[in-house]
Amino acid sequence: MVEEGTRLWEPTPEIVRDAKVTRYMEWLGRPVDYQALWQWSVDAPAEFWTSVWDYFEVAGARGDGPVISGTMPGVEWFTGSTVNYAENALRRAASEPGRLAVIFRDESGARRTLTLGELAGEVARVRAGLARLGVGRGDRVAAYAPNVPETLVAFLATASLGAIWSSCSPDFGAPSVIDRFTQIEPKVLITVDGYDYNGKHFDRAGVADDIAARLPSLVARVRMPAGGSTETAGAGDPTVSTSPGGTAGTAGASAAAPAGRAQDAPEAGHSIVSWAELRSAEEPLAFDPVPFGHPLWIVYSSGTTGLPKPIVHGHGGVVLEHLKALSFHQDLGPDDVFFWYTTTGWMMWNYLIGGLLVGAAVVLYDGSATHPGTDALWRLAAEEGVTYFGAGAPYIIASMKAGLKPAGLERLRGLGSTGSPLPPEGFAWVHETLPEIQLGSFSGGTDVCTGFVGAVPLLPVDAGVIPCRCLGAKVESLDPSGEPVTGEVGELVLTQPMPSMPVMFWNDPDGSRYRESYFADYPGIWRHGDWIKILADGGCVIYGRSDSTLNRGGVRMGTSEFYRVVERFEEIADSLVIDTGQLGQEGRLLLYVTMAEGAELTDDLVMRLRTALRDELSPRHVPNEITEVPGIPRTLSGKKLEVPVRKILLGTPPDKAANLDAMANPEVLSHFMPES
Repeated sequence: MVEEGTRLWEPTPEIVRDAKVTRYMEWLGRPVDYQALWQWSVDAPAEFWTSVWDYFEVAGARGDGPVISGTMPGVEWFTGSTVNYAENALRRAASEPGRLAVIFRDESGARRTLTLGELAGEVARVRAGLARLGVGRGDRVAAYAPNVPETLVAFLATASLGAIWSSCSPDFGAPSVIDRFTQIEPKVLITVDGYDYNGKHFDRAGVADDIAARLPSLVARVRMPAGGSTETAGAGDPTVSTSPGGTAGTAGASAAAPAGRAQDAPEAGHSIVSWAELRSAEEPLAFDPVPFGHPLWIVYSSGTTGLPKPIVHGHGGVVLEHLKALSFHQDLGPDDVFFWYTTTGWMMWNYLIGGLLVGAAVVLYDGSATHPGTDALWRLAAEEGVTYFGAGAPYIIASMKAGLKPAGLERLRGLGSTGSPLPPEGFAWVHETLPEIQLGSFSGGTDVCTGFVGAVPLLPVDAGVIPCRCLGAKVESLDPSGEPVTGEVGELVLTQPMPSMPVMFWNDPDGSRYRESYFADYPGIWRHGDWIKILADGGCVIYGRSDSTLNRGGVRMGTSEFYRVVERFEEIADSLVIDTGQLGQEGRLLLYVTMAEGAELTDDLVMRLRTALRDELSPRHVPNEITEVPGIPRTLSGKKLEVPVRKILLGTPPDKAANLDAMANPEVLSHFMPES
């Protein structure tokens, strides 16, 4: 066992001297003192965020309006200013067209690269193609696509037009995707017909067809080849190179329309276009300036209490937040190669591609983290000269349990961990195995597309402790009475706004759904839904979710989506799902079912439940155990008691975990007691 708080790493004087946050402080004329800098950033947020814009020379037009107006939740930032995310991501393309921008790898060994100039050229082509399809400012472009260069190109092209992007990973089942995309009514849908994972090919053509058929708003569907495209550059075009042994394009090419011609799909009311047709015309790259808070992308909450919430982030807020976080906290710049293991269905994809904003080359990986072995990602990092490596905490724990000793990582300077809390043992393994590397454990969320708390090169790393609250994030811990506490576990809240907070939820015209999601418990204060302990020196310990969200391998999914699948079975009368993960250990996913009259929990039913959950949600959401219970605990108003049951499973006595007087059936709680 490793004791929490054990000192594991300290920055050398050279690391402090060369840190990008140090240069920023020198530019400000402030002493190199992180805690003092953080305090200023939250006490004077208008000056701090103005300094971020000025320091990075953000491409855009600063208006004459106030930097911050209003109070949470109705805050407006940089009134009168205009900006475009894609312009800031590609701003170096004209002056440094030969600089490496994108490295793509997949588990088969395929490798492709794009320079900044090539990336900008591809974005220009796809921008022109989207415009031909009628996409303009405010239109939605949705993608059911893997983490390949084409997806990144499509996003940047969408953003350049002032249109709004949204994506789901192809391992999501059709109902999960339909629940998300039907809410936003996309004009264009980009799909892939299959993907490879863990050495197997998964055909998704039928799923993609089902999704498209449920979107009456579509004008066009673009069919992207799976696994990376042989179409992207065209014959003889040097834009993309594929290494020997790659299987790029095999799954989707036969289904795509011939280059230069769109297929009509009158029964669906939209045309079907190949990727080659979409990018067929060369036109100069342009960027439409949009207001600071203009929607950039739509990401989704987990759907714990209903349909997933469509969370809208703005161009300007994301640009400023990612410049700050990636440069000052993760110390990234133009000489870096930035990798984070993610899919397009997790906000870490949006965060990863933000590396372009600070000039870093980004590594896109499509496939399993552990195929053909647990060391797959470490080998990739060594081969590509990755300088900052990020993954979910479960991958670090898996590497530790496998006894891995990653080698060949001479260029690696930082290691990021997120998705769930990393336990002290995980911290210790990293610093025993890679003693020169700073571990940066971060915690935040899809809601703001960044971390609230994390690391910074100026501070040491202690086992199990996140070193600091991030600049501009006024994080506090509130006790049950709503009072701030230090050294005690409480609710993670933000008492000052951040520019990357949602500009709105889609289809929430009066803002009521947005307010209920974050501000119902503490008016004017953002409640995030995590347990946190803030230490006297500013360090933080995250204890996992304080709500019932499922978090599997970094993919958050709500229980309502889960129940929609399970309770469709006529044999199931009621159900409850619990994720026992805590402190960086993914834990077990437990499904409890109450059977319908006369039904039995047979092996065949268990198999069918597992198959349905895998196909309709994701492989990560297949339960470890399915157990029959006589009843599901509910409140008097009929709400399932997920959080209290989770507490009971983790050792809390039933009378402490739930208010028995407020329950309709308190007697059933005894069936959820952990075995002694």
